[in-house]
Amino acid sequence: MRFGVLGPVAAWDADGTAVDLKGPRHRAVLARLIIARRRVVPVSGLVDDLWIDPPDGAVSAVRTFVGALRRALEPGRPPRAPARLLVTEGPGYALRTDDVDAWRFERAVAAKGPPEEALARLTEALTWWRGPAYAEFTDQDWARAERTRLTELRLHAVERQAEARLALGAAGEAVPDLDAHVAGHPWREEGWRLLALALYRTGRQADALAVLRRARATLAGGLGLDPGPGLRRLEAEILAQDPRLDAPVTTAARLWTDATAAYDRTVGAGARARIESTVGLLRNLAVTGGGGLEAARTHRMTAIAAAEEFGDPELTARVIGAYDVPAIWTRSDDPRQAAEIVAAAERTLAALPADAPAARARLLATVALEMRGTRSPRGPAAAREAEELARRLDDPALLAFALNGRFMQSCTRAGLARRRDAIGVELVELAARRGLVTYEVLGHLIRIQARAALADFATADEHASAVDRLAARHELPLVGVFTQWYAALRLAAEGRPSAEDAYRAAAVRLDGAGMPGVERGLLPMALLCLRLGPEAEVDPDADWGPYRPWVEPLVLLRSGRRAEAGTALRALAEPPADLTYEALCCVEAEAALELGDRVVLERVQTRLRPAAGELAGAGTGLFTAGPVDRRLDAISAALRD
Repeated sequence: MRFGVLGPVAAWDADGTAVDLKGPRHRAVLARLIIARRRVVPVSGLVDDLWIDPPDGAVSAVRTFVGALRRALEPGRPPRAPARLLVTEGPGYALRTDDVDAWRFERAVAAKGPPEEALARLTEALTWWRGPAYAEFTDQDWARAERTRLTELRLHAVERQAEARLALGAAGEAVPDLDAHVAGHPWREEGWRLLALALYRTGRQADALAVLRRARATLAGGLGLDPGPGLRRLEAEILAQDPRLDAPVTTAARLWTDATAAYDRTVGAGARARIESTVGLLRNLAVTGGGGLEAARTHRMTAIAAAEEFGDPELTARVIGAYDVPAIWTRSDDPRQAAEIVAAAERTLAALPADAPAARARLLATVALEMRGTRSPRGPAAAREAEELARRLDDPALLAFALNGRFMQSCTRAGLARRRDAIGVELVELAARRGLVTYEVLGHLIRIQARAALADFATADEHASAVDRLAARHELPLVGVFTQWYAALRLAAEGRPSAEDAYRAAAVRLDGAGMPGVERGLLPMALLCLRLGPEAEVDPDADWGPYRPWVEPLVLLRSGRRAEAGTALRALAEPPADLTYEALCCVEAEAALELGDRVVLERVQTRLRPAAGELAGAGTGLFTAGPVDRRLDAISAALRD
């Protein structure tokens, strides 16, 4: 049992399900026992804390509250068996637990370690706050001291997080949080100092001095105080441009600076080597996610265009084919750019000499990858040829790239989870044996998706753990986005009430990850599939992204426009050849069931039948619309009527 006080008082069982803590006085008893930190609180003390003027029977009421809490916290405890958590001891009660979010937060803030560890630890710990500590007891004297202490600890954690960022040379990342920090807590001089220092290290000397002036005015106007020595010293150092204020230079940073300077001196600006080196840099940027992925996408087509200007198809083939960034999502982030890359690859294939099979295989794999989600036969054909060439050449890295292309073309119909799983099996084995870390990660992610679709969560869980370990070891932050969504999918598949909150939390992690093809429409789609049925609410104003056409009939139905809903339903094309195929079929089937449209029901039945026994949508590894069989049974029943 886990307890939370960093926000409203809460408790969760081992599965993460919130426990019903009954009424406000029940929650007050629990909060008071948590504040006591495993010590006994006398019944008389609880009475005094719960009532200003205790009524007759207050002691009995407290015992009733405790009894109800015990049933909620230990629902499986046999009758008359002694309680293990909320125990009776001497004149009162104690809560025997060590799992309280506030206590874990204290340990996280107090822990020592290098800046990298401190930043990761504090960033995670700050996410545990769901609101003010003991939020519903702000006016209670017995909670006031603990609330004040925890609030102060949180502010200290924010400042320590900023210190870690500054130590790692990430001053720009520290500025937004510090700006909000001083706005909400203007009397904290350390916050002002860190903000000014962060601004200075991002090259904003004038803004840094303006912050220090604002701090001076705030302290003088509000408290009648001059800034302390730390702020005064920083102002003097900024005015003197003291070198000690510069960001610490690590060995890695110095190596990068020296190496790039040497490269600039020795390799001409217009050299072909520069273009090929740029693609290697873009490939590394892409796996970092966020701004790195967006930058890689932005500059990739420029590199291809620069290579084509040389009129050398082999150079262009190397530039296009060197961007072998593993891809897990079968919908493009930028369809227009994808089409341009395919066109460039096709031009290069046509001009490539016949004796360049490896270059040809890389171009074909690129075509297969970039044509993801389309229904052109060119995509699957390119994937097959790339794989054949790679196997013939016995090139492990090339084969991994080609297998990624085949995976991207493995969603042409429903029920192909086992085929994708086989690709994942081969990728994991091949990549692990040959040290191809990013492709080993891809193989595990594919297996998470495929085994989830097959409702084999035990195996999927193993691959989720393996991929998280690889991501931590090799600094691959995007991986955590997918495993967090998978954890939410697990809750949804088990029917857990906490699934919706888990989806929303996962969506926050996805925001800014640089993957619009994944992000757009995903959260509303996941929430709709969570409760898909005749009573499901459908928000007409949500950003449904590419899923809008399949949701539109339900939107029209919920507004009473049946005729328009029927027209929109009949006009639907087959879902795109991507991992959402079965889920979109289920959404289409729901509208058809509500409208009684036999034509659409028959076409959806035909499309869904190959996926019998699977979980619809779970092949995404992100969400599920429930068992395909349940939807097929509903369709069959409707067609029999």
